[in-house]
Amino acid sequence: MSFTAPITLPGLALDPQWYRRAVFYEVMVRCFADSNGDGTGDLGGLISKLDYLQWLGIDALWLPPFYQSPLRDGGYDVSDFKAVLPEFGTLDEFRELVTKAHERNMRVIMDFPLNHTSDQHPWFQASREDPDGPYGDFYVWSDTDKKYENIRVIFVDTEESNWTFDPVRRQFFFHRFFSHQPDLNFENPAVQDAIFDIIRFWFDMGVDGIRLDAIPYLFESEEGNGEGEPPTHAYIQRLRRMVDDEYPGRMLVAEANQWPREVAAFFGTAEEPECHMAFDFPVMPRIFYSLRSQTSGELVKILSETTDVPPGAAWGVFLRNHDELTLEMVSEEYRQAMYGWYAYDPRMRSNVGIRRRLAPLLDNSRAELELAHALLFALPGSPFLYYGDEIGMGDNIWLSDRDASRTPMQWTPDRNAGFSSADPGKLYLPVVQSLVYHYSLINVEAQLAQSRSLLHWVRNVIHVRKAHPTFGLGSLQVQQTDHESALAFVRSYAGSGMHFGDQSEEILCIFSFAHNPISVTVQMPEHAGASLTDLFGGGQFPSIAGDGVVTLTLGTQSFYWLKITDRPA
Repeated sequence: MSFTAPITLPGLALDPQWYRRAVFYEVMVRCFADSNGDGTGDLGGLISKLDYLQWLGIDALWLPPFYQSPLRDGGYDVSDFKAVLPEFGTLDEFRELVTKAHERNMRVIMDFPLNHTSDQHPWFQASREDPDGPYGDFYVWSDTDKKYENIRVIFVDTEESNWTFDPVRRQFFFHRFFSHQPDLNFENPAVQDAIFDIIRFWFDMGVDGIRLDAIPYLFESEEGNGEGEPPTHAYIQRLRRMVDDEYPGRMLVAEANQWPREVAAFFGTAEEPECHMAFDFPVMPRIFYSLRSQTSGELVKILSETTDVPPGAAWGVFLRNHDELTLEMVSEEYRQAMYGWYAYDPRMRSNVGIRRRLAPLLDNSRAELELAHALLFALPGSPFLYYGDEIGMGDNIWLSDRDASRTPMQWTPDRNAGFSSADPGKLYLPVVQSLVYHYSLINVEAQLAQSRSLLHWVRNVIHVRKAHPTFGLGSLQVQQTDHESALAFVRSYAGSGMHFGDQSEEILCIFSFAHNPISVTVQMPEHAGASLTDLFGGGQFPSIAGDGVVTLTLGTQSFYWLKITDRPA
């Protein structure tokens, strides 16, 4: 497989707000490509596939944890924050990855689970064995398990309490997640300094950004619920000041599974900024709800909710990732509807969510895959793709926990899907061999050979999006329509004139969730008389009438991106 590198505009590397226009790609090192035939993906394998990612149009890679770890929670249980898990490679290989990515005008951001460590971390071992030593106060210890009773248990299907008794220290330790992941004690200044030290270590390695995993849960108090408490925000503000002062052009991403207003708090303010980006969790389940309910009301409601974000901040939007499709941000009635549509088999469920990949969720419907991606790429913020979703990879619900959607990337129809030369029995997880999603049918090589494949379609949409700064930098205004299945909004950007093509622009994005063709009327009084041009093919559409009304016909589960050209006054 060979790829022709796209031409990149000079100066992009100097853009301090690069993340606002970037297309991100989540690639789990273990799952992507195995370079040494041991059955596990590694940094060398990822380096070998950078040309593919550049061809696809990816601007930045997001790497979930690749640190030293017992791997009881997919690497989020870290035992050494400054070491690479040996089966993934070495620090020198990581440096090479960053260098090679930068050569291709791609950046690298990495995960940092700063809320907790593994119980195998030397800090925890020292803390439990020597309560009066330098690490004795690195974790949250108590003689009772009755503290912080306002704080909810997150993993309700595996943990009964946020406290676990340690037989060595003869005290309880606090944990927001699994009982083998004790929470760090952020009240301790030495812990705060240790976190700064780790972040500096990776930024010095050339990393372009850090995803702050489980960011709301740093500080606890008896009065609060342990989520986004004031000392947590104060600490993130200190961290942001350090990054801006010492590493300009690098960025911090907040991972906070909360309502938009609460998540927006992690952007901080113009005077006291916190994170450069935050994930927009509530929008994602509502996309899936709209696809099955054939109504846009829930999406209209959430997109119309105004959340003040400081200048330069950006949302991160996504359809799927390495975790389950969380349903925490929906009502119980809504949740049961989603389970009925998307997780009818109990094996498809995990925690308060659904553990499925994008294509199986959408029953491998090409129309729905295109519609979901088109909506993702048109939303405010930067889109995050999950490895394999660009080819419609399947999952394996017979595997435990979140491994269902963490199977090897499918490159070719050959043995092990071209992921590894190892004996198939040695793979860290088996490749997908189900009837519909078998690796001999769904793989990069086959889709490269088909001009109308999902892979080529996704690449085309990415490149159209990248040609229009409006999608990354512009505002969104929901438009009134006369059909419950339609969603219409206008993306507007005043333009900075600083870069080629960075001009003012307005784009009408309209989507139909109906399972049959519809005619929809959109009210656009401020654009009366304007002409509409398709962004993909350049075709002319009916102009907006003098009274500001335009009527469009949309096929089954389809969409338009239309450039608005107002008549001169």
